[in-house]
Amino acid sequence: MIRSGLVSALLLVAGAASASPAGRGGGAPASTGPAEHPAAAAPAPDGPGTRGRPGPADRRRTVSLLDVRIEGLPEDVKDSFRHQLEEQIDTKRYWLADREYMRRLLLPSTKWTDGCVVGRCLAAIRTSGAELVLLAALTGSGTSFGYVVTLIRTDTGHVIDQESDRCDVCRVNEVIRGATLAAVDLLNKAPDQLPDEAAEQAARVDRAISPLQGALAERDHHATRIGIALLAIGLVGAITGGALYLVEDGRPSYALATATGGLAMAAGGVVVLTF
Repeated sequence: MIRSGLVSALLLVAGAASASPAGRGGGAPASTGPAEHPAAAAPAPDGPGTRGRPGPADRRRTVSLLDVRIEGLPEDVKDSFRHQLEEQIDTKRYWLADREYMRRLLLPSTKWTDGCVVGRCLAAIRTSGAELVLLAALTGSGTSFGYVVTLIRTDTGHVIDQESDRCDVCRVNEVIRGATLAAVDLLNKAPDQLPDEAAEQAARVDRAISPLQGALAERDHHATRIGIALLAIGLVGAITGGALYLVEDGRPSYALATATGGLAMAAGGVVVLTF
């Protein structure tokens, strides 16, 4: 019995010495289950449908889906149109702000009116960072549906572009898809730098009046030459007539008339040059 006990004790001691305690050694054993504190995964880049408010370094253009008007269609068409637009918009170029977001953002503004969808009143939206505004109108009756999608710039309130279509025999999903594709097409065609409308208007005015300015300049030049000629001839006539009047005996009337006519012509030249 004593010998058997000693053998068992020696085997236990040998087994404990050859085993490695958990947590000792060069590395922890691989775990087959989930880690208690997994490392945070890096956020994926924006893809279709990703909506995150752009940060300070974000160079995407903010476009506001300001109004989606429906007539003869279910209310959920608004949400369907917005969701499809979020999925198909170029999220590397644009960030879409829906109507509710813009309404909350502009609520403290003293210059914003909820009924503003076009015109100079959109300047309040411009201050919020939205450079472009999208308006959509979807209508339906029976199997006949149509849409109008409009892209507007907020600095001037002017329409940049617009697309519309109508289908006499189609379904609601088709008109929603058509309106979505039209909105995406408008945004894809929008220039990266909006034109300066004031400068373009001034350039058009300059081009329109340039021929008139040339004609006026030519007329002024012609009038100047006439005025100088009248003044010179008049002075010559006045001097000649005066000299004849003083030199000739009897003070001839023709000399007086010549001097008087010369003075009148010189005065006319002065008037032409003045005006």
